[in-house]
Amino acid sequence: MFSHNVTYVFRPGGVALPDIPVVHRWPEWTLRGISQVVFQNNWLTGLIILGAIFYNSWVYGVACLVGTVTSTVTAVLLKADRNMVKAGLFGFNGALLGIGLNAFMSQNFTNGELPSWRLYLYIVLGAAFTAVVFSALLTAFRPFDIPALTAPFVIAAWLFIFAVVRFAHLPPGPLLTPGLPSPVQGAGDQYTWTTWYQGIGKGVGEIFFQDNWIIGFLIVLGILVNSRISAGMALLGSVLALATAIVLGAPESMVRGGLFGFNAALTAIALGGFFYVLTVRGFLYTIFGILVTTWVWAAISVALSPIGMPAFTSAFVIVTLLMLFAKGFFPGLVPVATEDATTAEDNLARWRRHVEQAEARGPAVG
Repeated sequence: MFSHNVTYVFRPGGVALPDIPVVHRWPEWTLRGISQVVFQNNWLTGLIILGAIFYNSWVYGVACLVGTVTSTVTAVLLKADRNMVKAGLFGFNGALLGIGLNAFMSQNFTNGELPSWRLYLYIVLGAAFTAVVFSALLTAFRPFDIPALTAPFVIAAWLFIFAVVRFAHLPPGPLLTPGLPSPVQGAGDQYTWTTWYQGIGKGVGEIFFQDNWIIGFLIVLGILVNSRISAGMALLGSVLALATAIVLGAPESMVRGGLFGFNAALTAIALGGFFYVLTVRGFLYTIFGILVTTWVWAAISVALSPIGMPAFTSAFVIVTLLMLFAKGFFPGLVPVATEDATTAEDNLARWRRHVEQAEARGPAVG
């Protein structure tokens, strides 16, 4: 196993901010929390992503900030590890929870609707809960050196959305309407070039519930600021998922909407250089993960449709966790310890130095 003594929890990415009082660090911590959704510990990446969200919908931008700040404040009040707070690790699930609840409780999913004070309170409670779930999963996974990923968001979002049918003042949006799935017929002859470029962009944008293909490419730009490899993996995941869906004859509207791509994009970033060094075998393992994530999302969305629940990033969580748990039995792969993961480029460079030093020492004698 590839292991280092490098600390992950607060390795600043991009341009370093000047040494300023802790109270003024909150904007930085918040932006890092947003960037951690796509595994980037970089405040500038977070700023670009937040700007892209505001460009699409100021309502979702506010919801993102509310969720991120709330989950971060919860961690601070409970005296969580300060380095993890600084790195935004308590913020990213709250960011997704804030936008997700707002999106699925709105009549207009694309732009969202300004929540009532009750829904804002609901979002605050849900975002705070993600910090608790995150800590619980870290405790459970620590012996295996496995990250929690976006599982806290998925768990909290499902629990909070399931509950709304019991509350008259929290009406669900139209996308939460139950419906029995039916086999798709004749989807293959509907695809156009619009399906491709919009589907690829929205495949990344839907990570943050943004139904806008331009936003997806802006998010890729934000990732590019911190890691070229991760930006490429995000695009690769979206492209392969879209191609897989087309080959298998998925509905054109779902393909163009990026619904098959966002889980696959996250899987690609996670496996493609971040938690595994991007060797040849690691790259092929990532490709396999992208393909599996695509149809796992389809399976989960079908299973949940009769109760009107969205799949969120559950396919990414399930597939990526399984493929990380398997690392001990695949010596051909080079895993990166969770606390050592920085960027795909750094992980690869450290591994290459490790190999070069091992070769310089020569074979062990005796």
